[in-house]
Amino acid sequence: MTVSLPLVFVLGVIAWAAIKFLGIRLWVAVVIALFGFWLSQTFLAGPIESGTRSGVDVVNGTND
Repeated sequence: MTVSLPLVFVLGVIAWAAIKFLGIRLWVAVVIALFGFWLSQTFLAGPIESGTRSGVDVVNGTND
């Protein structure tokens, strides 16, 4: 049986848990999210995306 979860859902759950249980303030999570949007417009977006894909492939065991 295969279960598929979007990465954004997993990151959202991690952010919620950090706010709820680690005491991270909501504004800090918002600043980090906005930084991610800003970073996606830079030259680093390609390497970050390919590194994320590679990491997900390793976890899934689908690397070639």
